[in-house]
Order: sequence, then structure tokens, then C-alpha cells
Amino acid sequence: MNIALTIAGSDSGGGAGIQADLKTFHQFGVFGTSVITAVTAQNTVGVRSWEALPVILVADQLDAVAEDLRPAAVKSGMLGSAEVTLAVASGLERHGLPNYVLDPVMVASSGDRLLQRDAEQLMALRLVPLAALVTPNLDEATVLVGEEVRDVAAMERAARRLVEMGAGAALVKGGHLTGELVVDVLVTKTAARRFTAPRLPGPGAHGTGCTLSAAIAAGLALGRPLERAVEDGLDFVHRAIAAAPRLGRGHAPLNHFVPPPR
Repeated sequence: MNIALTIAGSDSGGGAGIQADLKTFHQFGVFGTSVITAVTAQNTVGVRSWEALPVILVADQLDAVAEDLRPAAVKSGMLGSAEVTLAVASGLERHGLPNYVLDPVMVASSGDRLLQRDAEQLMALRLVPLAALVTPNLDEATVLVGEEVRDVAAMERAARRLVEMGAGAALVKGGHLTGELVVDVLVTKTAARRFTAPRLPGPGAHGTGCTLSAAIAAGLALGRPLERAVEDGLDFVHRAIAAAPRLGRGHAPLNHFVPPPR
């Protein structure tokens, strides 16, 4: 059985973070392992509080998994602090872990910050060059490349810049734009592709970015080419949003029980 690793925070509401990642890995038929970076107290309405785990514990988790259950792909989400960001970068380098998908989580869907500001540039300098794929939303892309990203043309420019910064590829997500279609832009070292899907009605879903990066990592762990893993991940998330149960009073979680693409 193929193994995938998620490095992220714990979501007590179950819709994002480690919980969403492990559900997604399971649906794709991949054995999920985890490195927990932070514990959050949150639900569909918002994040009440969070605390980063000690850096030594994060590093020990990563070493324990890599040395015995070596993953075929890795994703990271919430890292929280500069110290944890550096520990994760060092661990990825130390173990030479392949197929790393960086979801540069900075702010929750509720608007609550999940990354200290002094870690933002460290993420750009240390983690982007290690990534096979970076998956920022518009705000995260703006921070990483230092240029406002507010339309599809700017999304493609930002994706190209991330590849120039060392990433193998970049998928800039356009869910925060307006319009009847959602456009996501994938740029690799040799090509660019735009994915479009009908915008689904509703107030928005909780955990879409986590689920997407986990689905792509699962596809890579299964040996699928990057572009196919991205296409499958976007399809899975779209259907998971469409089938989402109305749980909670805020941004509802996805339905992680939808079947994955085969």
C-alpha cells in the first residue's frame, strides 16, 4: 500500500487540517501518516485559539515517520510559526522526501490567521524550492511573490514566478475571484494550463485547500503524473463541495465520502 504524509495542524471541527487530509488519503486508497504542527480550537464559524507544538516534537514526528513509514508523497498545510517552518524544511531535506506539495496556509476561511507573519518569507525561501507543487490561493500567492494577484492573468504570472523561485510547478487557485466559473491556473517548467469549473452556490466550504493538496499528494503517491494528480484533485474537491452536508452554522465541511477519480 502506498504511503502519504500530511504535515499540518489539527482541526477540532474535523473539516480541515490533519483530519481532512487523512480522510482524503483514505478515499484515494493511500495509507495516511501525519506530523501535527499545531492544535486548533475551531469549528465551522471560526478559530477560537491555536497553539504550535514544540519544534522538537514536530521534528521527532517527521523523523519517526520518514525512518519507518517512508512516504511516497508529502503535503504540508498549517505550520504556524517560523521555527516550525524551518524544522519542516530541514526534515524534508534531511530525509530527501519526494513529491512534496506545499499548501501555504496563512489564513483560515473564517479570516483567522494561521501563520505568524515572520514565517511568510521563510516559507518562500525555504519551502517553495523544495516543492514539486505549490498551491496558493490569491492572497497567499500575493504574499509569496510580492505582487497583487486579483485576476487570471496575474494568477499565471504569480505561478510562473513561483516556478522561477524553485518550485517544480504552481497551481494558483481562483476560488476567491467572482464570476460563474472558477478558474485555477497550473504552471510547470514547460507549460501552462487553466482548469475551469462551474461556481457552486452557497457561502463557501471549509477545508477546500487542505483537501485539494491532500488529494494531489495522494495521486502523486499512487504514481500518477503531476497534471493528472492536479486534475483528479480538482475534480474530487468540486464533487465534495457539491455533496457537502450542511453541518454547523458557518463554512460547512466538504463531503469526503465522495468517490475519488479512478
